[in-house]
Amino acid sequence: MVATPEEQLAAVKRGAVHLEREEELLARLKEGRPLRIKAGFDPTAPDLHLGHVVLLQKMRQFQRFGHEVHFLIGDFTGRIGDPTGKNVTRPPLSDLQIQQNAETYKQQVFKVLDPERTVIDFNSRWLAPLSAADMVQLCAKYTVARMIERDDFRKRLEEGRPISMHELLYPLCQGYDSVAMKTDVELGGQDQLFNLLVGRDLMREYGQKPQCVLTTPLLVGTDGTDKMSKSLGNYVGVCDTPREMFGKTMRIPDELMWTWYELLSDCTVEEIERRRSAHPRDAKIALGVELVTRFHSAAEGAAAKEEFERMFVQGGTPDEMPEIALVAGTKLVQAIIQSGHATSANDARRKIAQGGVAIDDDVQDDPTRALEAGSFLLRVGKRGFARLVIR
Repeated sequence: MVATPEEQLAAVKRGAVHLEREEELLARLKEGRPLRIKAGFDPTAPDLHLGHVVLLQKMRQFQRFGHEVHFLIGDFTGRIGDPTGKNVTRPPLSDLQIQQNAETYKQQVFKVLDPERTVIDFNSRWLAPLSAADMVQLCAKYTVARMIERDDFRKRLEEGRPISMHELLYPLCQGYDSVAMKTDVELGGQDQLFNLLVGRDLMREYGQKPQCVLTTPLLVGTDGTDKMSKSLGNYVGVCDTPREMFGKTMRIPDELMWTWYELLSDCTVEEIERRRSAHPRDAKIALGVELVTRFHSAAEGAAAKEEFERMFVQGGTPDEMPEIALVAGTKLVQAIIQSGHATSANDARRKIAQGGVAIDDDVQDDPTRALEAGSFLLRVGKRGFARLVIR
């Protein structure tokens, strides 16, 4: 994509939270060379989700302008555990977990990034060889006073919560990544701003031109409250099935939908405004179709929409559902739990008492019912289906 430095700057600023510093980035863009753009991802879970996609899309934007994007897997820093946003020490990952998760990242990033313009690297390449003396020299580049300016460290100190020494090393190691890579621009979520600025400071300490820093908004998860997170279960994974991806999107609060549009959709501002005048369900369906189409295919996007309309508009049943094998005599409560539609016996009884459980369209009111042999359709609530095969 041919664009002037000013046009590139305007494009990458759009939707960003913070840019440090605008005039420096413009000057680098005017140099006319491909800039080295870096974003780091610790392999803390095996799946990338839509929260990661917000940042990946910004990386893809730089790629379209001809810049060099480095997807950095923090296989070394993942052993430390980034305390960002945490009020307790996060346990480090095992080597096996890191290797497994990193491998899945390598497979998933190209759902967004251009493989021809992406360099995948691992920060163990330069951090693992550092000696104890090297690490002491790195620590000497930064003061404790500056480190505890970080919000989560300061709050934990004020509340008397412990901070382990290795957590103080995390921002330094992440910052050293930028020194080792001679980064022009580092990208990250807005909760990463402190760490990214440490990298800027360290580059200056090592006699390098400090990187520019650009942060993106944090995507709120499907619960409408917290940042999207695998550990909180409020995520939509880029490898979710079309049905899962569409169904989770349809469950987000209406008011959250417009933030998702702004951060994830390829729609123009004008198109988003037009959709605001439509029924919220129709706008949400369109968003779900767009996401499934992007990460799977247009055919699967259309199929997910058709299944949803048949299930929830026309009152039909899904084409695919889990099949649960049980033995004759299993109690209804246990069948609901094993189907995954209740977390406990009390939860299952509550759903039965509310009239939300049916077998072959017959509403059930006896949680102690013993199920006989046969094949039955179990429905829990409006959206929970399972095929019970009882022998």
